Amino acid sequence: MVSKTDDIPASVPNCNPVDLADDAGDGAYHESSKTRLKDSCECGHSGDTAMVNGDGAHEHTEEAEVKQDGTGEADGGEESNEQEVIVIQDTGFTVKIQAPGTEPFDLQVSPQEMVQEIHQVLIDREDTCHRTCFSLQLDGNVLDNFAELKSIEGLQEGSLLKVVEEPYTVREARIHVRHIRDLLKSLDPSDAYNGVDCNSLSFLSLFTDGDLGDSGKRKKKGNDLEQIDCTPPEHILPGSKDRPLVPLQPQNKDWKPMQCLKVLTMSGWNPPPGNRKMHGDLMYLYMVTVEERHISVTASTRGFYLNQSTTYTFNPKPANPSFLSHSLVELLSQISPAFKKNFTALQKKRVQRHPFERIATPFQVYSWTAPQVDHAMDCVRAEDAYTSRLGYEEHIPGQTRDWNEELQTTRELPRKNLPERLLRERAIFKVHSDFAAAATRGAMAVIDGNVMAINPGEETRMQMFIWNNIFFSLGFDVRDHYRELGGDAAAHAAPTNDLNGVRAYGAVDVEGLYTLGTVVVDYRGYRVTAQSIIPGILEREQEQSVIYGSIDFGKTVVSHNKYLELLEKTSRPLKVQRHDVLNEKNDSVDLCSSVECKGIIGNDGRHYILDLLRTFPPDLNFLPVDGEELPPESRHQGFPRQHRHRLACLRQELIEAFVEHRYLLFMKMAALQLMQQKANKDTKTDRPAITEKSTEINADSSQTQTTAADSTATEVSSDSTSLTDNSTSAASQSPPDSEENSTTPTTNGPVDPATTQNGECKSPLEDPRSREVVLNACKAVGSISNTSFDIRFNPDIFSPGVRFPDDSASDVQKQKQLLKDAAAFLVSCQIPSLVKDCLDHSTLPMDGATLTEALHQRGINARYLGTVLEFVDKTPAKAQLEHFYRIGISELITRCAKHIFKTYLQGVELSALSAAVSHFLNCLLSSFPDAVAHLPLDELVSRRKSRKRRNRVPGSGDNTAWASLTPSELWKNIASEAQSYYHFTIQCESADQVVEKYGLQKSTLLREISIKTGIQILIKEYNFDSRHKPAFTEEDILNIFPVVKHVNPKASDAFHFFQSGQAKVQQGFLKEGCELINEALNLFNNVYGPMHVEICACLRLLARLNYIMGDHAEALSNQQKAVLMSERVLGIEHPNTIQEYMHLALYCFANGQLSTALKLLYRARYLMLLVCGEDHPEMALLDSNIGLVLHGVMEYDLSLRFLENALAINTKYHGPRSLKVALSHHLVARVYESKAEFRSALQHEKEGYTIYKNQMGEAHEKTKESSEYLKYLTQQAVALQRTMNEIYKNGSNASITPLKFTAPSMASILEQLNIINGIIFIPLSQKDLENLKAEVQRRQQLQELGKSEEPAEDGPLELDDKIPID
Repeated sequence: MVSKTDDIPASVPNCNPVDLADDAGDGAYHESSKTRLKDSCECGHSGDTAMVNGDGAHEHTEEAEVKQDGTGEADGGEESNEQEVIVIQDTGFTVKIQAPGTEPFDLQVSPQEMVQEIHQVLIDREDTCHRTCFSLQLDGNVLDNFAELKSIEGLQEGSLLKVVEEPYTVREARIHVRHIRDLLKSLDPSDAYNGVDCNSLSFLSLFTDGDLGDSGKRKKKGNDLEQIDCTPPEHILPGSKDRPLVPLQPQNKDWKPMQCLKVLTMSGWNPPPGNRKMHGDLMYLYMVTVEERHISVTASTRGFYLNQSTTYTFNPKPANPSFLSHSLVELLSQISPAFKKNFTALQKKRVQRHPFERIATPFQVYSWTAPQVDHAMDCVRAEDAYTSRLGYEEHIPGQTRDWNEELQTTRELPRKNLPERLLRERAIFKVHSDFAAAATRGAMAVIDGNVMAINPGEETRMQMFIWNNIFFSLGFDVRDHYRELGGDAAAHAAPTNDLNGVRAYGAVDVEGLYTLGTVVVDYRGYRVTAQSIIPGILEREQEQSVIYGSIDFGKTVVSHNKYLELLEKTSRPLKVQRHDVLNEKNDSVDLCSSVECKGIIGNDGRHYILDLLRTFPPDLNFLPVDGEELPPESRHQGFPRQHRHRLACLRQELIEAFVEHRYLLFMKMAALQLMQQKANKDTKTDRPAITEKSTEINADSSQTQTTAADSTATEVSSDSTSLTDNSTSAASQSPPDSEENSTTPTTNGPVDPATTQNGECKSPLEDPRSREVVLNACKAVGSISNTSFDIRFNPDIFSPGVRFPDDSASDVQKQKQLLKDAAAFLVSCQIPSLVKDCLDHSTLPMDGATLTEALHQRGINARYLGTVLEFVDKTPAKAQLEHFYRIGISELITRCAKHIFKTYLQGVELSALSAAVSHFLNCLLSSFPDAVAHLPLDELVSRRKSRKRRNRVPGSGDNTAWASLTPSELWKNIASEAQSYYHFTIQCESADQVVEKYGLQKSTLLREISIKTGIQILIKEYNFDSRHKPAFTEEDILNIFPVVKHVNPKASDAFHFFQSGQAKVQQGFLKEGCELINEALNLFNNVYGPMHVEICACLRLLARLNYIMGDHAEALSNQQKAVLMSERVLGIEHPNTIQEYMHLALYCFANGQLSTALKLLYRARYLMLLVCGEDHPEMALLDSNIGLVLHGVMEYDLSLRFLENALAINTKYHGPRSLKVALSHHLVARVYESKAEFRSALQHEKEGYTIYKNQMGEAHEKTKESSEYLKYLTQQAVALQRTMNEIYKNGSNASITPLKFTAPSMASILEQLNIINGIIFIPLSQKDLENLKAEVQRRQQLQELGKSEEPAEDGPLELDDKIPID
């Protein structure tokens, strides 16, 4: 076999270490190793931290994971970290809690907790959940809510805390009513459908019948096979063309809410008149019980009681009896028997649900489908809609939150040790998620016309808004600001570029440099930017306040020393070169950012930077410049191309990858030249000594050459040690991009070997000739320094209006060349490497989002989608990339449709919104040829048109232009958009042609366009293919949600623990790895709270480790959490969720819960069919899993349907000679054997045998196994034939030897399941273990010696393929 390392271009720093490991002679595990990057985290990972199953804890959002204080010295830093961790885990203790009317109970608490957290526990507990207004008292002293438990005198193990009811205030009464409403609605999913309060959907419990951990033990174990109903619904079977939508949200019987109360709302008599206030009335409530009793309740300082008011007469006197109670629940339980019964039942159910089903997510997740939910009266929701909810949203005095102050003060918190950093990161994360929620709410209010503009006199496009201390502006080109850069198109792109800049500067986290809280919201066709407000900026003119940068794109430029000093610190990690530009007076001005980047000192004395839209350098492939020519790699692909706007920049991931690539080049060149020099020098010095004996010269010189080569090799590697050493120290200041992190810790930074005299080597730079070598290498790779490798970009090159001083002409020339090279690098290296990764299945996008993510991780912008698809089209192995091509086409089409939809919506007035959206979807997806828009026959059209007012909602008008759109026109527009934006040709006039030509599914297109534009549709079966009526009516459009982009703050320490845990696991130290990952989980929880994408990845890896180490129950519990979390945080049909379902099914099977395992696999298959259809390599794995489980429960015919489908897909995507295909043949053969159809079994096993023999040779154990099995099958077939002949010959009195038909054992099925899922246990003897450990230690020492430059050929031990049992 050819070692794959040969053909990996130098540009792929993330060549997966497993690929190398595959070829180290253990081809047997070839098939499993290919599944290792399965877990939808399609990232290239570094050689050092090879991933287990590719689970990076990557936030699956669009950003590069930039992590703080790079893990260059992971091992060195680890010891210190472990010391610090101990600080956090002070031992917990138990206290007794006594609440009125209940038995005392024990509660485990930790000294770090605040008293407030005990409050939370009590408010959530079944027996105390109805209390909100109470204090905790210890020996009669009231505890301060915000005190830490360890600071309270006398609080120790066994202390008794009393819950004491406190008098109400108006605020407390409101909080109480809200809380009761939340309890009554706790099982009701409508908040999740409406996308409010961070609720989201989860359906796992429907498939597992509740909680797996406990119920699994109670259920009958797997011996009662015959009771399992295994037949899946028709639409899940292989080959079914039906893609129903309804099963996406199966009906949950718990959600038919038990009605406790018909109406609970604020009374019309509020607020209490003065004389009643003085009697302690706080507010009045109106309720209707289930028994139809109408009651009026007074909330007073002492509690709640019935009064004598009715709807029309006010009589606040207490009724007789008044039922005065401290809590509403106690009051209602006395009045309404139905309330008492149902409320108790409801709380029982609420507490039984898995906490992960009900905890709020950190950011809102919206569902693109929902059933028709009845609209019920809801006082709290009504109140929320009309107040800005600032009164008690947060328990912060002073009502409105000063977002800017909160965002900046959390950044200023100390970060010297681990507990401080955790506190700081937790605060930053919390404020960010609150800010994102508030900004989203404000942006919707702005577009819906609920906020007054601060410049109401201007036309609607130019208006700006302030709401809740957040500044909102619309994404239009106001005052021709972007005229030179592409007008509105540029104004639309600028906010996202700016957000990327904010993200990058935030990740570098320089003390003293501040950015604004920034959120970009797309809603109803408008783009709104929400920013926190710099103190004092609104009172001053912009001209006066900007003390650094330029407000007119470089005509006038100013600079400031403090800013230069601060920005200089970001220059290396962000690769921004310090440079001079000319201002209007032709003076040269020193900058360390792009000219648009403005520095403003706020009234709070902080140094803010804003307008970071050009943090990263321009992308020359999409920026034609007169008189400049791109490198041939770009020109061959038809670049440069004209783009909508001139703000196209390269992504940060691309910059990182490019610098990485250049660094490898630099090392190679320097090493080569040093070797040549050394060789030349040595031969020259030897010559004079041995002139006569010419014979010896040859021998001698050849020998000196080899020794010279050797010594140079050592010198270079020791030299590179000094390089890496220094770059490690650089790494601690600069965040290496965690995704593209190759074996070198960090590549950018003046790595000057002369500066690191570590006593390891005499620096070669003292030698002038070596200095010349480094100089040459620096020149060749375009380094900005002559003595060391250091690549940075000048973001102002090619900016219109920016001029450079003459003395920097050569620098500018160098920078132009670098930019051209980077643009060429994207086209010639990154795109091919993406396609290569798809070919060897280390990247498996399943839908538009995962495809975009795969592009972004390699630094490829979405505008290259057309180029990528053309590249795939020209690839010889195009057939094996069909899934990728199909996903790409559907992404391209839905993105074009999104662009058109945006401008389409801007012309629609609010009353016609649902009609317009349904009309657009009909034109896009319905086969109905003349989709006619139903102009809403407005229920309320008046004869006289109201006179136009000036302050309209943006874009509202008597505008019915949208109604004239026809399907053929829309598809024409999509084709021309594809041509102009992506430079890609789609020859299709209608949805049906597209479906036909590219093999797309309309359900997939519907999902993609809905998610991209925020449409929510009614969940029902749509008939797209009817030629007689349109598929959608306006009743089918339920809602439009915002699409929100924001910064995701990271938990850096937790991430480091996670990575070192992975590294340990990689080296075979499972226990240590497990401990580190558990630690990471604790820290993640500490920073993010219980719900987060990265916690999900952590739990998945833990579950896998539990499983490997034989703790199946623990694996099940962790994986169940991972599934729930993935459903809640990413969405119920996100590709990641599908993967999680598959893992959970495996662990269920191992735990003997067969029917649950099947249900989970069927669910995964249904979701996958909906998301990407049947023709996808991942489907082969899923079908093999289903087939194996069915084989285990003796459903042979059904099993064969799935296994044969898996065989077909594997053959298509891995090629007929692949080891995966051999395994598939073997699985099919086993089922045929169980059916006693030996001929078919033999046929399949022969195919498999041939593949093994050709790929691995006769001697390999796999080949031997296969040949043994063939012999066995032949014997069985012969025996069967004999018996048949005997029966034919002797009729009924034949003597029949009984044949062995064995049902497959569960163990053998599980073994096969482990193999196909990439888990292989290798029994190792004690000696093997010793050898393995020694080998691992040897490797670590080598790496510490700085040999880490060349990625180890034999790659670190890969968990997926070979797992030593420790």
